[in-house]
Amino acid sequence: MNRSFAIFLGWLLLVALAASSGILAPPGPWYAALTKPPLTPPDWLFPVAWTLLYLLMAVAAWRVTLVAPPGQRRRALTPFVAQLLANALWSWLFFAAHWMLVGLLDLLLMWGLIVWTLVTFSRYSRLAVLLLLPYLVWVSFAGYLNAGLLVLNFSTG
Repeated sequence: MNRSFAIFLGWLLLVALAASSGILAPPGPWYAALTKPPLTPPDWLFPVAWTLLYLLMAVAAWRVTLVAPPGQRRRALTPFVAQLLANALWSWLFFAAHWMLVGLLDLLLMWGLIVWTLVTFSRYSRLAVLLLLPYLVWVSFAGYLNAGLLVLNFSTG
């Protein structure tokens, strides 16, 4: 196996670990019973969108790993790993603990970390930035949904 492919597989594995939080803390009946804000997509769209976004994230991190000078890789990838941790935490906060407000705060943190990632990645790869833009848009939309759920279901949040 060549080095580049091994690096890609490593990022894919790390991203899959973050994605597993959504599998281990699924929406369930609690979420199904919530009043949803306008524009809430059908349930089937979430795993499709997230699968694509996680794949794009892995490719973006792989690209930066390949093009960043060895002495700058850690600095280049730190915000990416930080946003990935915030991403993994959200499913636990929102779906498992039912902490809508804390989930929203985590989403705001995640959004800021994604912006930091975009700024950092822009020093190394325009392609990596373009690959992450749909993720920023989706997390912005997720923030709207989380806030809407919190407002519409305040007594349960």
